Amino acid sequence: MSLFPPLKACIAAPLLAILFITALPIAAQAIEKAERVVVIKNKKLLMLLKDGEVLKAYKISLGKAPQGPKTREGDKRTPEGTYTLDYRKARSEYYRAFHISYPNEKDLENARRLGVSPGGGIELHGLPRNLEDVGGLHRSLNWTDGCIAVTNREMDELWTLVADGTPIEIRP
Repeated sequence: MSLFPPLKACIAAPLLAILFITALPIAAQAIEKAERVVVIKNKKLLMLLKDGEVLKAYKISLGKAPQGPKTREGDKRTPEGTYTLDYRKARSEYYRAFHISYPNEKDLENARRLGVSPGGGIELHGLPRNLEDVGGLHRSLNWTDGCIAVTNREMDELWTLVADGTPIEIRP
């Protein structure tokens, strides 16, 4: 039995704290942020890219009418084109969400030509709070009103891997 057990604890705790604090910047540097996000609707696939390489890929759900680009409010289609993940919503009715900068100029011009509202409020989001336990089963159908959906666990990953202002390209 040691004569100085409290001394070991007094030394060990600060040493562990110093090791933990100095390891944080190293861990933060190890997380590569995506330079852009690419969605391929007909494959129901979202990819995070950096330097032309895929960092991570996710299976997704889309709007209830996934064929073709979004042309008007309420058409249940996911837009197609180049946008920005312009801000995030930490509290959303769909867990967490990134707002997508739809409509762009091309979408606005198309809607003007058709005499309709282009709609808005398109997001990359998690699952609704009352259905979060569904997990990956949500991908078996396209259920959103035009948004892109992932599981809440996947949204947590995206939250750390994607910065506000990241471009998102949504392809057919």
